[in-house]
Amino acid sequence: MIENMKTEKDLDQAGKDKKALEIIKLSIKNNIRQYTMFIALIGIMIIFSMLSNVFLTPRNLSTLFLQTAHIAILACGVVLVIVSGNIDLSIGAVVGLTGAVAAILQARYGLGIAPAILITLIVGAVIGLWQGYWVAYKNVPAFIVTLAGMMICNGLLLGVTRGETTATSSTFNKIGQSYLPTLFVESTPRDMIPHDTTIIIMLVVIAAYLFFEFRNRKERISYGFDVLPKTFFFLKLALVIGLIATVFIIMALYLGLPYSILILMVIGGLYTFITTKTTFGRHVYAIGGNREAAKLSGINIKNRILMIFVSSGILGAIGGIIFTARVGSAAASAGQSMELDVIAAAIIGGTSTLGGEGTIIGAIIGALVMATLNNGMLLLDVGTTQRLIVRGLVLLAAVWIDISSRKKNN
Repeated sequence: MIENMKTEKDLDQAGKDKKALEIIKLSIKNNIRQYTMFIALIGIMIIFSMLSNVFLTPRNLSTLFLQTAHIAILACGVVLVIVSGNIDLSIGAVVGLTGAVAAILQARYGLGIAPAILITLIVGAVIGLWQGYWVAYKNVPAFIVTLAGMMICNGLLLGVTRGETTATSSTFNKIGQSYLPTLFVESTPRDMIPHDTTIIIMLVVIAAYLFFEFRNRKERISYGFDVLPKTFFFLKLALVIGLIATVFIIMALYLGLPYSILILMVIGGLYTFITTKTTFGRHVYAIGGNREAAKLSGINIKNRILMIFVSSGILGAIGGIIFTARVGSAAASAGQSMELDVIAAAIIGGTSTLGGEGTIIGAIIGALVMATLNNGMLLLDVGTTQRLIVRGLVLLAAVWIDISSRKKNN
């Protein structure tokens, strides 16, 4: 009888192990592109750190994050556009136009920074509303609408700037160039004393991450859904916390957390919540996954598409403000070809070109991958020709992986 009890326990344990293994395999399968991007990013950083002594310094990595901020912010909006089965080719021109509007309102008309930013955001929303109306209510393909939008915005940019460069004030430039001040201990990069404000924010971010992860796990268990075994769950927590801590400590050892990265964190958190926890987010994925099924289920597709483009326009304005503040001026050439970097960041980060799939975190990682490649090749004195070829090949590989994984799943 004792032997029978042992056999039953062994079988029960074997069943649990098999189920846990299936859950892990399913988790890896569902997030394979995100995991691949994390591994690729770490691999790229290791390669460049071996080839250049400067790459892993806090100063270079902090500058890298600073240069990535506006692309990552724009990618958050473009993710929703692509997930819904559309495309936005005008985002670079919107960045140039809205950045010029912010600069000119201050330089020529004497507006304060806050009113200029508010008007700029309204301009971005109007551009998004205009393009969304043609796509959603007039059924003009998004490719054509945003291509026309790019031409119109470039023409308006040339008109408002009069072909001249408009310098922005040092106060406005802090949005794209400066860092959060210290709270308790004054420090410089030479002191190698971590920036206290950045460390405090790091602890808050880690605490928030743990809270949401444990709450999500508890909810899944209460509803009877499968969850990762405790060992793998805590391993996942440790890896993510380690990654968060590494990024923040790098910035803390230089000048701290830039304002632009703080804005990116807020927008990234907000859009992650929208895409994963709201009805609007579920509707967006449903539209991109199967438009006819979404229509039959009662989703107001026209309204959702309109709001997606308004969102992209507003984020385009925010990106334009940050970009203009970082370079310290607005010019007629601003934003040219930026849409390619933004779309590439979204796709490399796991957003499917066929719609229905994509994450905000993935898009931010994709932006960081592209920026890391560019930064590392610049440090190695690689020419512009070679840099463009490498970035193009990376984008091609990302799309190929997306299409291949879709075929396998089907």
